Amino acid sequence: MAGKGAKRVEKKQRITLELLWKQRYLLMMSLPFVIWLVIFKYIPLWGWTMAFQEVKPATFAIPIWERPFVGFANFTKAFEDRLFQQTMINTIGISILQIAVGTVVAIAFAVLLNELVFSGFKKVTQTVSYLPHFVSWVIIASIAKNIFNDGGVIDSLVGTNLHLMSTNSPLIWLVIVLIECWKEMGWSAIIYLSSMAGIDPGLYEAAQIDGANRFQKIWHITLPGIRPTIVVLLIMSIGGALNVGMERQMLLSNALVQDHTMVLSWFSYMRGIKSSDYGLGTALGVFQSVVGIVLLLIANKIASMVGEDKLV
Repeated sequence: MAGKGAKRVEKKQRITLELLWKQRYLLMMSLPFVIWLVIFKYIPLWGWTMAFQEVKPATFAIPIWERPFVGFANFTKAFEDRLFQQTMINTIGISILQIAVGTVVAIAFAVLLNELVFSGFKKVTQTVSYLPHFVSWVIIASIAKNIFNDGGVIDSLVGTNLHLMSTNSPLIWLVIVLIECWKEMGWSAIIYLSSMAGIDPGLYEAAQIDGANRFQKIWHITLPGIRPTIVVLLIMSIGGALNVGMERQMLLSNALVQDHTMVLSWFSYMRGIKSSDYGLGTALGVFQSVVGIVLLLIANKIASMVGEDKLV
């Protein structure tokens, strides 16, 4: 029995080596990306040790392994901060809105593009729609403020001040999410369009013979056909629920609405960089990453339990 087991192991090793040799050029091509991943993604994780140390500008000259160890004091300090609770509410609220509205808008736009008959108009529309993705948030924020600020374009059209960006209420969440949807709608639709291109045309022909109208084809063929893609993207979005962009929030915010626009990444910047408390800032970053991983695993597990495709 031992001899048979050794032979099986030897056979498996030989097959593995043969496969590696056949794919040697692909492995060589992927090597630079693996090196980049290790250098810029894994080696910096060593910096997480600062979350458990007292790191101030005065301690920079001290080697990282000799800095004062404070355990979970930085986490406790962060959670007890007067702004932490409101920051978490803002982050979760904006994330839920962004995932829900952004997904629906991107799918609807992709379906509309897919249903266009004139290919020339379709290409132009698609190109124009994803151009805002490449525009800086500085420019986007300037345009948005001219439109939504008091006395802006919308107020001029309505004839009264709606206070969309100057009211201290969660209404600013909706404004931010709508601006984000406008900026990323075309770019997000590309993935759904690619998924729609893989649907068997014979299904539409069969539905046409059975007398299905266009809406019925979309509901019973197009949407079920891209469901695996929707699920995978939703899982990834849920995993990044706490990673709401600081740049967007800072540029679209002002003193009147900052209580409802400050998110976790911005809070980490203010407490860690501006206040020179790098241990506290790192603790918030670690918390953000750990919660993101947990949410990703939970969403992945739920997708598996209900019979949908999952990431792994």
